[in-house]
Amino acid sequence: MKLEDIQEIENATRFGRREMFHFGTCMLFIVLIILYVSTIDVLGRPFSIELIVAAMIGGYMAMNIGANDVANNVGPAVGSSALTLTGAIIIAGIFEASGALIAGGDVVSTIKKGIIDPALITDGQVFVWVMIAALLAGAVWLNLATAIGAPVSTTHSIVGGVLGAGMAAGGMEIVNWPTLGTIAASWVISPVLGGVIAALFLYWIKHTITYKKDMVKAARRMMPILLSLMVMAFATYLAMKGLSKIWKIEFKVALGIGATCAVVAYFLLIPAIAKQSKKLTNDKPSINTLFTLPLIFAAALLSFAHGANDVANAVGPLAAIHDSVTNGGVVTKAAIPIWVMMIGAIGIVLGLAMFGPKLIRTVGSEITQLDQMRAFCVAMAAAVTVIIASQLGLPVSSTHIAVGGVFGIGFLREYIKSNYAVIIHEIEHHHEGRDQEQVEEFLETFNQASVQQKGQLLQQLKKNTAKAELTKEERKMLTKTYRQDLVKRSALVKIAAAWLITVPASAVMAGMTFFTIRGMMLP
Repeated sequence: MKLEDIQEIENATRFGRREMFHFGTCMLFIVLIILYVSTIDVLGRPFSIELIVAAMIGGYMAMNIGANDVANNVGPAVGSSALTLTGAIIIAGIFEASGALIAGGDVVSTIKKGIIDPALITDGQVFVWVMIAALLAGAVWLNLATAIGAPVSTTHSIVGGVLGAGMAAGGMEIVNWPTLGTIAASWVISPVLGGVIAALFLYWIKHTITYKKDMVKAARRMMPILLSLMVMAFATYLAMKGLSKIWKIEFKVALGIGATCAVVAYFLLIPAIAKQSKKLTNDKPSINTLFTLPLIFAAALLSFAHGANDVANAVGPLAAIHDSVTNGGVVTKAAIPIWVMMIGAIGIVLGLAMFGPKLIRTVGSEITQLDQMRAFCVAMAAAVTVIIASQLGLPVSSTHIAVGGVFGIGFLREYIKSNYAVIIHEIEHHHEGRDQEQVEEFLETFNQASVQQKGQLLQQLKKNTAKAELTKEERKMLTKTYRQDLVKRSALVKIAAAWLITVPASAVMAGMTFFTIRGMMLP
């Protein structure tokens, strides 16, 4: 046996041991859930089999949320090297759990997004198994999506589960179709809006900082403004979303809080940026370091808000089952016991630590190359898009926003690169027949010029030469020729396909699960 073969066997064995450790840790978590829930007295019974099953599935769902959904919060920071993978997992874990336990709320809606009418399910036992089927289907779909490396919406998974199980239990008339149509609209709205906003922020940064001849001076002027806008966006976002379960606040008040924080931050940031800029060199990698600390804060705050809002996806149906089993009947609002919230919080952190790295790498580096500046734009898009959408009454997915932001950054880079290549070709076209030294001299001057100066140089060049300008068709052909595929198309197809089938796939699985349960458990 060759040395290379032995090394391959050792690597495979090491991978297998790691996977077994992850699986064993998760199974231990499920066993602990069973042991605890079996001690809960339910209506004079020593334990409830329905509650035990629901708690197991709730823990499984929470782990899948951690494995899949949390990547959107920290993936860009990891991909840009602002955070290490280990550091991102630690920060996300702490703030996800904090958000879930501090701001997760004590009451949750059981019928997610109002997509089915609970009045048409009169039997409390049937309602319990509808919730179990919905939760299991949503969790299984998230598990499958994580396995193939596709970041999908947790909310859409649960929506599909509730839809499918509800239809299986109550028929087609149970579905609130207008509400479902609104949710379906978010499949398009969320990524497009996130992508456009992220691209606009990057375009703005490029034109105000990195395209300037003196980038350090430009950064000293613009960074306090950019970071103050970030403070405003995240303060408003946290007031509206992160703390919404414990503090109901109007948009105007939240925006006022954000604006106040931004003004304070601006005056604090001016001397801080001025001091830090003294150590910078006039190049893009050096300027990028200014965005590192803001990215770490963004990852932490996004994780806190995610934990506060999305823990309900894991424990909402479990809380509903708990209330239904202990009180009887169908419930539309359920109180969340502390042990239920703990299952959600611990499960999310555990899933993130055990299986999160795969999706973190997908979002952070496998779609397009991110640096700190680009990752900052994605984080801004995540906060700003949610704020805008909430005021317009548009349903959006945080997953779709973040991933759409990454794609928006990538496509903008493709456009800029291809457009620049066409301009260089045009310069060479107008210098045809001249000495190579003249061409290189002009190109050097052009590259060192600001955006405004570049435009003036091109206009002057066209005036001083008799060469005909390139036609529209020629420019299109050149753009296609010089286009650099900076966005991984296979990732785009895979993720888009996963998004499209999330609701129908989880709905079908939930319906099949409910019919199976009804055949085995229900009279």
